[in-house]
Amino acid sequence: MLKKELLEILACPKCKGDLDYRPQENILVCNQCRLKYPIKEDIPIMLIDKAEPF
Repeated sequence: MLKKELLEILACPKCKGDLDYRPQENILVCNQCRLKYPIKEDIPIMLIDKAEPF
């Protein structure tokens, strides 16, 4: 589970938009870019080339 403080400062690396945290799926989602970023071992992988469309 990611800390609230971390979630408040994270932004999509592509559009700089807000991210939605989905703890059940262990991902961060950018609704603007329609991309999902994985979270591995409580570390968000915020690389555009590692993101997947949703």
